[in-house]
Amino acid sequence: MAKSPQPPSHEEAETLAINALRFLADDPTRLGRFLALTGLGPADLKATAGQPHLLAAVLDHLMRDESLLLVFAADNRIPPERIAEAHRHLADH
Repeated sequence: MAKSPQPPSHEEAETLAINALRFLADDPTRLGRFLALTGLGPADLKATAGQPHLLAAVLDHLMRDESLLLVFAADNRIPPERIAEAHRHLADH
């Protein structure tokens, strides 16, 4: 029986979420949609970019849009489930 991978460490979860934020920021349409759905403005985003609650929100946003999630996962060569694990970790802290 294959052993399931360990949950991501806090640092791994943060790194994944920061990469997801960069992924959104690289495309004005993606970023605009994230800001519109979260109610954040560019200044809010800049002020809270490294905060666990914002990083969890970024991952939550990806998980709510399957096509976006799959593109991000493929670009980063990670299974989509890893994003959900990182989200759970950040949301709990």
